[in-house]
Formats: sequence, C-alpha cells, structure tokens
Amino acid sequence: MVQHVRPTVLIGTAAQPGSFTEVVVRAMARHVERPIIFPLSNPTSQCEANPADLLAWTEGRALIATGSPFAHVAYDGVQRHIGQCNNAFIFPGVGLGVLASQARSVTTEMFVAAARALSDGSPIRADPHAPLYPRLETIRDVSRHVALAVALEAQRVGLAAPTTAEILQQRIMDLMWMPQYAELRYAHG
Repeated sequence: MVQHVRPTVLIGTAAQPGSFTEVVVRAMARHVERPIIFPLSNPTSQCEANPADLLAWTEGRALIATGSPFAHVAYDGVQRHIGQCNNAFIFPGVGLGVLASQARSVTTEMFVAAARALSDGSPIRADPHAPLYPRLETIRDVSRHVALAVALEAQRVGLAAPTTAEILQQRIMDLMWMPQYAELRYAHG
C-alpha cells in the first residue's frame, strides 16, 4: 500500500503499538528524502513506533515528533533529541493573540499563522540532527511569537482593529500570566 500511495507523512493517533512497521517505514523512506513520522499516541507503551527504530529504518533521515516524552536517541554517533509534539506550542499563543488583538473570531488562517510562527523556532532549521519542535522550556517565548503572528493575521483579515506590532507585543506581554507564589511560613505553636 505504501508503495502505491507514496505518503510523505505518517501520523499515528490510534494507540496501536507497532503499527508503523519496519516494512512500512522503509517503503516510505525509499521515495521521501526526509520522511515525517509522528507516533503521537499516549502513553509511550501505546506509541506506534519507537523513535530509535524510526531513525534506524530511515538511515537517520526521519523528522520525528512524539506524543509522549522519549529519551535522546544515539544514531550515527550523534545524540538526537526527540521532540514532543504538544498542543501547548500552539493553543496558548492562539488564545493570547486573539485576546491581544481583540479578534472577533478565530479562523483557519490564524491557525496557519500560528503554525508558521512555530516553525520559525524549529531547531531543525539550524541543525539537521536537532528536534523538529522547540524545547518545552522555551514555551513562553514560543507563545509570544505565536501570539503576535495570530494577532497580526487577525488584523490583516479585518477581524481586529489595526494597530502596530509594537502595541500588540506590549498587549501580549501585559496579558501573559507570570506564576508568582507567596512564600509560606509555618508557625510552630
């Protein structure tokens, strides 16, 4: 089937462990320079394929993101960080962009702008062995970038009043929640 359809992307969401077999992945890799393979099912025991196998079966060419965290994979003498495909990279920024721009509705184009903004921060752009997604530790910076792209798109299509990027950036900063916790002291009585 893979030989006839010639897919460039495999996305697993059915929680069927092992469904991305060596035969399927190798057949796909024969006609795709950089196969995109997302075994997204949770937990890891339900994942469609192991990232180490995917790299081995594609001679290290696969672009992989998983739905669960996986350890780094050593391939060809290089430690590969396996990025986690997480909706936390998109949805907070979309919501923040909508709020900052005061958009009247959310469109498909705004989600496309969010995806493009996320791709700007893809580590693989600078290093072909890097993960496809940014590190989760950079989520605040990613969310700001995504929010600005969404807000600008809302303005571009007339769903929000026009303003400058600088004003939008300030609104985004003002709206971002910063976790601050009060220090608790217990009195011994």
